[in-house]
Amino acid sequence: MHDIETIVIGAGAVGLAIGRSLALSGRQVMVLEQHDIIGSETSARNSEVIHAGIYYPTGSLKARLCVEGKRLLYPYLRTNGVGHENITKLIVAAHEDQLADLTRIKRQAEINGVDDLKLLSREDALALEPELNAAGALLSPSTGILDSHGFMLALQGELEAHGGQVVLNTRIKEVGLLAADGFKVTVSDAGQEDYAISCRELVISAGHGATGLAAQIPGTDPPRAYLAKGNYFKLTGKSPFSRLIYPVPEPGGLGVHLTLDLQHQARFGPDVEWIEAPDFEVNAGRGDRFYAAIRSYWPGLEDGTLEPDYAGIRPKITGPGEPAADFRIDGPQAHGVGGLVALFGIESPGLTASLAIGDHVEKLL
Repeated sequence: MHDIETIVIGAGAVGLAIGRSLALSGRQVMVLEQHDIIGSETSARNSEVIHAGIYYPTGSLKARLCVEGKRLLYPYLRTNGVGHENITKLIVAAHEDQLADLTRIKRQAEINGVDDLKLLSREDALALEPELNAAGALLSPSTGILDSHGFMLALQGELEAHGGQVVLNTRIKEVGLLAADGFKVTVSDAGQEDYAISCRELVISAGHGATGLAAQIPGTDPPRAYLAKGNYFKLTGKSPFSRLIYPVPEPGGLGVHLTLDLQHQARFGPDVEWIEAPDFEVNAGRGDRFYAAIRSYWPGLEDGTLEPDYAGIRPKITGPGEPAADFRIDGPQAHGVGGLVALFGIESPGLTASLAIGDHVEKLL
């Protein structure tokens, strides 16, 4: 007899969405979180964008789960009263030689099931956003923004309403297989001795810590973990744009783009800074290189108007110079361990895809 049916490790947006899906399926679910608040790492330190599913490789989990997640997300946010805005996005070709890239991006998006993108001429783009420098643009009508913490609170509330629980301040010391079947999770919490909880099913959705935890279970073969820090800078003063502005993607990333929060405060980023250990401090000097990149699509950016804002860390499973990896969601068919699902490399568009990831994990179990 197990102490609980299912344990989910990690109470970020994805872990909570998984817990919700499992609770809705009738399972007895416990979500364990090492911090004293939900979603305080990756989920609280991103652009809070509802992605359309445009760029991802054909047939990838990122493409499929982002498109499905977006389809589920908008009605979920409306139903639960979570702040969001279908703000739309422009992908901007700053030069004539980038116009072919817009056509290629549109074609890939259509393969992924995103069929609402619209190619805009220079005149059409400037009519929407007069401050742009653009030879043309691609309009994404279904891109949006959301209150990520409000979303996570809604997930937690629904999880708990269906009999699940979220346990904070609980650090995972060890995970392992039971002799008969199931898993033993050894935990510690403030002021208490270590203790073990047994469960029939285990989901490792621990972001940066997922590879180390999964490595304790024979047969899982977790990938190597890398930390890619992304720094954000905010614009002092009012934004001249009413939509999200992304340059044509460049090798290794989506470039320095402009996003807006729900108060329409503009911020730029994230960049990519490879680090060895978690570090959320923003080096003000990194903002110097933002100016030239931003001025490629917004020439009117004035010197001295960018200030350090915050940083997040992507839980990467490929390193510098390597192609971006797909989500890796390993269920029993992948590693042969019944009742175990381990998630690796759940970076962007993980927030958008979270509801779909939750359903996907429930099916794997």
